[in-house]
Amino acid sequence: MVSISEGGPGVVVDAAALARVGTALADESRRRLLLALLAEPAYPSDLADRLGMTRGNVSNHLSCLRGCGLVRGVPVGRRVRYELADPKLAHALAELAALVLLVDHQDASGEPCGPDDYAHADERPGHG
Repeated sequence: MVSISEGGPGVVVDAAALARVGTALADESRRRLLLALLAEPAYPSDLADRLGMTRGNVSNHLSCLRGCGLVRGVPVGRRVRYELADPKLAHALAELAALVLLVDHQDASGEPCGPDDYAHADERPGHG
């Protein structure tokens, strides 16, 4: 755990939890699943149909998201419905998405720039 305070109330950040969120968000399929579950809880087969993914792929990614602690399975009869593990996650994802939009830089061609577009860390905007 790391405590951060810059002239305001201190914030405690669990670095391991942050790493799990990073792992979950690093994959496009997992991001799509999280966004679908943000809208409403769903069964894996419904998620597969809605997102155009195979059921096996959805199952593997839901297992990862469950292991990261971001989603939970709720038994409903013989099926398992998935939902976000914590309602605060919806707010956190919305805040992250808003932050990404604020720092989205474009190169001269109008194409978005990613971290690989800079040869050295000190050449990135705000670093140097």
